[in-house]
Amino acid sequence: MVFTPRGERPYDPHMQVTKKALEQHIAVFGESGSGKTVMLSSFYGATQEPQHVQKSLFHVVADDMGQGTRLHRNYLGMRESARLPAITRFASTSYSFSVRLKDGSDAKANKARPFDVLRLVWHDYPGEWFEEGVSGHEEAQRRVDAFISLLSSDVALLLVDGQRLLDNAGQEERYLKSLLANFRNGLLSLKGDLLKDGKPLVDFPRIWIMALSKSDLLPDMDVFGFRDLLVEKAGDDLVEFREVIAGLVEAGDALSVGEDFVLLSSAQFGAESIEVTKRVGLELILPLAAMLPFERHVRWAQLKNMPVKVAESLLAGAGALSEVLLGNKIKLAGPAGVLRNLVSLVLSKEVLNEAVKVTGDKLKNINSEAMAKQNYLTATLTRFRMDLDRGEEEKVLLRSAK
Repeated sequence: MVFTPRGERPYDPHMQVTKKALEQHIAVFGESGSGKTVMLSSFYGATQEPQHVQKSLFHVVADDMGQGTRLHRNYLGMRESARLPAITRFASTSYSFSVRLKDGSDAKANKARPFDVLRLVWHDYPGEWFEEGVSGHEEAQRRVDAFISLLSSDVALLLVDGQRLLDNAGQEERYLKSLLANFRNGLLSLKGDLLKDGKPLVDFPRIWIMALSKSDLLPDMDVFGFRDLLVEKAGDDLVEFREVIAGLVEAGDALSVGEDFVLLSSAQFGAESIEVTKRVGLELILPLAAMLPFERHVRWAQLKNMPVKVAESLLAGAGALSEVLLGNKIKLAGPAGVLRNLVSLVLSKEVLNEAVKVTGDKLKNINSEAMAKQNYLTATLTRFRMDLDRGEEEKVLLRSAK
């Protein structure tokens, strides 16, 4: 959760600014052929459809126009010609999308909102680097640099390929154990380059969601069935994977690996057509990136013996989100509103907890009131939280209770 001045990079969580963007990073890991490019193209292309542009409270704009054009072209190729995007290999790319709110009639609310742009930075890490060895020092260094670039991510999606599950029906453990072993060993091979002087990392993806890509191939499997399959067939491997990640980060208790699950499908694929409107779970990408870290980080920051610097990192941006949800400003010490000492943590605890607990009818009431006042920032973020609840009701999403 990072604040930056509008339109500027690189990212610095401690930068003092006046008008802010709330920036969320998501890292997507998947083996070659797992559908990452198709998923990203479908995610972006859907936001460019007329019904989204006209009815949504925000526009999704690719910060790099060239990237946006390529992704939109991929999407249109699927929609109009049933043509899949070209396969990319060893391409480590970050895509930045700005969620720009439409202005409502409440000029006072527009001016007072703590940020006016929500930026999603999507890091696509090459699956080949976890499946194959690198050839030479230059490629090894590119692999390290690419991984370092995604360390600011709060959320990581680890894709489980639905086609590979079908190919190994009845013996799914062969695929799942291989998948997790590749990622586990890949992280271990990077450990020496990531940990300077052997010190664990403060900034690192702490929420690792297991995501079933191409879920349309398994229409009878809901998110509980997906979870149960993973636990039954590769439960020990999930535990080992978590232990490897815990060995990279400071405060390993503030970690959720293989405890959240989601079903994803970029479209429904037929022999001669691709139905891009029949997606599963992609509408949860923005809510997951924006709101899941907020819910989780506030709880983690209050764990007993939590190092102050980890609490600072976890709660960067939490005050602004709380203000949007409840209308209560939190005065946090330190640049960019991050917590600088445990006293400020105690003082803000009650308000932050109240913001996290806004659910059910209270959440719906806040959303309805915001819509009536055309306070589109509050309306959008409360809608994101409602979308997560709906994802669970539809058995597409399963969030950890931790």
